[in-house]
Amino acid sequence: MEHLVEHMKISYHSGHEPTCGVCKKHCRSFESLREHLIGPLPKQECKNIFSLRGCRFCLTILESPNARRIHQERCQFSSVNSGLTTRMAALGLRDKGMIDYMSSRSPKVVALSCKMVGGGSDGSLDLCARVCITDESDNVVFHTYVKPSMPVTSYRYETTGIRPENLRDAMPLKQVQRKIQEFLCNGEPMWKIRPRGGKGRILVGHGLDHDLDRLQLEYPSSMIRDTTKYPPLMKTSKLSNSLKYLTQAYLGYDVHVGIQDPYEDCVATMRLYTRMRYQRHKIEAYPLAADAQNLSNQVAWRQSEVERMSPDEMLYISRSDYYCWCLDSLA
Repeated sequence: MEHLVEHMKISYHSGHEPTCGVCKKHCRSFESLREHLIGPLPKQECKNIFSLRGCRFCLTILESPNARRIHQERCQFSSVNSGLTTRMAALGLRDKGMIDYMSSRSPKVVALSCKMVGGGSDGSLDLCARVCITDESDNVVFHTYVKPSMPVTSYRYETTGIRPENLRDAMPLKQVQRKIQEFLCNGEPMWKIRPRGGKGRILVGHGLDHDLDRLQLEYPSSMIRDTTKYPPLMKTSKLSNSLKYLTQAYLGYDVHVGIQDPYEDCVATMRLYTRMRYQRHKIEAYPLAADAQNLSNQVAWRQSEVERMSPDEMLYISRSDYYCWCLDSLA
C-alpha cells in the first residue's frame, strides 16, 4: 500500500490522456498509443480491431470498416502547398512593398512562425528574417520580412527562399516586435492576460520559445500552445517530434518539401492545435495538479488516511499534470 501511494503521487492518470478505444488503456501520448496499436509489439487483440476499424490519423476506433473509410477521408487534411500560384494567393500582399498587415475579425487564437537567416562569422546565429501570423481559418493576419539588427552572413536560401533584396527595405525588428506584441495583448496589460475571460490571444506554434526569443518578445506561458511541448503529441521518450512528422502522422500530408514557408508552418500548427482542442473528454471535478490551489496532490491528505483508501478511491483523487487543450473550447 505504501508503494501504491507513492506511485499514485507521480502517475496522474486522467480522462484527458489518450486512451485505447478497444481495451481502454491509458497512454501518456498518442505516440505510445500508436505503438500499443500498430507498433513493433502491439497488443494483438487491439491491433486486429484497429486494422479493420481504426483511423490512422486520430487513432479513433469507428463502428465499421465503412464508417472508418468515410471518417478517414474527412480526417486527412489537404496540403496548403499545391503550387506557387496558390501559395502567392494565400499570402495576398506578399509581393507588395508595403507592410503585410491586416486585422482579421478579432481572432482569439492565432498561429505564429518565423524563418531564420544566419549571422555571426560562421552563419550559425539565428536571426529572424520573416514572420507570419494566421488565424484559425488559415487567413493571414500579419506577414512581413524583417530587417535583422546585425549583418546577415548566410541567407540559407535553399530552405528559407530569402534573398538579400527581400531584407533591404524590410521592416526593422523593433517595429515588428511592437506590432506583434500589441496584437497579441489586444489592448490588455501583460500582467492581466489570462486564458479565460481576457482579451489576450492564445498563441499557437512549433518551437515558440526560439521564435519569441529571436523576436525579443515576452508572452505569458499560460497563453502559449506549443506543439513541441504538448504531452499527447510527444514521443514515448518525451522528446518532441518535428513539425514534418506531426503533420504527416496526424494531418496526413507533407510539409517542408523544398523551400520552407512560414505560412505553411502556421497552418500546420493551427490544424494540429484544433485537432487536439476538439477532442471530447469527460469533465473532471478536481483541479489540475499544476493549478495553484492543488500544488501538491496530497496537500489535504495524511499518509495514514490515504493508506486506508481503496485503489479506486486513490485513483479518483489523483490529478493530471498537464493542461488539456480541449479546455480552451470552454473559455
